[in-house]
Amino acid sequence: MKKLTILGILAVTLFLGKAASAEQVEIKAGDTLSELSVKYGVSIDDLVKINNIDDPSLIYVGEIIETEAAANTAQAATAVSEQPATAATSEATAATSTASSYTAATSSAKEWIAQRESGGSYDARNGIYIGRYQLTASYLNGDYSAENQERVADAYVASRYGSWENAQAFWLANGWY
Repeated sequence: MKKLTILGILAVTLFLGKAASAEQVEIKAGDTLSELSVKYGVSIDDLVKINNIDDPSLIYVGEIIETEAAANTAQAATAVSEQPATAATSEATAATSTASSYTAATSSAKEWIAQRESGGSYDARNGIYIGRYQLTASYLNGDYSAENQERVADAYVASRYGSWENAQAFWLANGWY
């Protein structure tokens, strides 16, 4: 696994300092970060980071957020050369990978989908769809436990959409994920 070096991140930060032209958008009634993410081609995580948003599910009418700076930061971060992680970094990453793999935006998008699909219930049934994320019995392989539903839903979303934020954006556009 590769990690950005602290020096690389610092270089990106200094490079983008004031040189990044920021497109500012005023939040209007009904706007969501996931819709803005799709509209401006910026990940929800980048919008949250650049705009120092504490709770991605709470944005306010009249609030100004930057969209282009978020896109520039994401592009510059991928352009910075990556260095192989040291053994110590690898161990720390392995120890915290499960805990840190979900950001606030991910947790928010995941919960948002669960609430719309099943009201958040692991026992929900809707025809052939089962549980919190309304997956089929074939996906769940007969194991309807909460742990398996979480594991299978994460794998399904990762393989189909890449992230829970992308799954939420798809849901908003289509009414399902």
